[in-house]
Amino acid sequence: MTARPPGLPAWWEPLLTRVAAARTEDFTPLPPPPDGGRSSAVLVLLGEQRPNGPDVLVLQRAATMRNHAGQPAFPGGAADPDDRDAAATALREAGEEVGLDPSSATVLTLLPKLWIPVSNFVVTPVLAWWHAPHPVHPQDPAEVAHVARLPVGELVDPGNRLQVRHPRSGYVGPAFRVRGMLVWGFTAIVISKLLDLAGWSRPWEPTDVLDLPPVAPVLAPGGTPDEVVS
Repeated sequence: MTARPPGLPAWWEPLLTRVAAARTEDFTPLPPPPDGGRSSAVLVLLGEQRPNGPDVLVLQRAATMRNHAGQPAFPGGAADPDDRDAAATALREAGEEVGLDPSSATVLTLLPKLWIPVSNFVVTPVLAWWHAPHPVHPQDPAEVAHVARLPVGELVDPGNRLQVRHPRSGYVGPAFRVRGMLVWGFTAIVISKLLDLAGWSRPWEPTDVLDLPPVAPVLAPGGTPDEVVS
């Protein structure tokens, strides 16, 4: 974890203090494989839009993608040989996917490495502060369908929380209906845990379980995705 940068908003605490002690098993019961898997990183970018408060940047992958088609995701991807570290991977990928200016984001800390069995990626989530937000949008529609800044206040609304069941694996996990997106899977797991660590979560009943359709993309009922974020 880096030192607290000047101007860091007060809402970052107690999240930053608590993630320093977070472990892989706090997010998933699956440890990284012995062979190391495919090294990758995602950017968990928290910014702020007044008067809505803090938010997180999320994209939806295009339905034509070979892996994770139509799924919500943080910007990110596989590490390149020239990447200095996980933070460099996450920032590079965010630039390629949504046009993020890397100088607009301050990396604060790394979360524990998490394994995604379906793709054998071992992912390092890079937690960063979007200190200078700017418009972002899909750089390649063949890879990214749309981008959204999801307000924390809407993520923690009990009416926007549910669980989903995967049609093939039977996996049941957290999900969010926000801004026309149904956020589930790896991304929802990380968001849900960060909301808990930050003390932002509100009580909700995990009895609403949605069976995911076998095709993607999946949108929240009645939702209209945000094509461009500013």
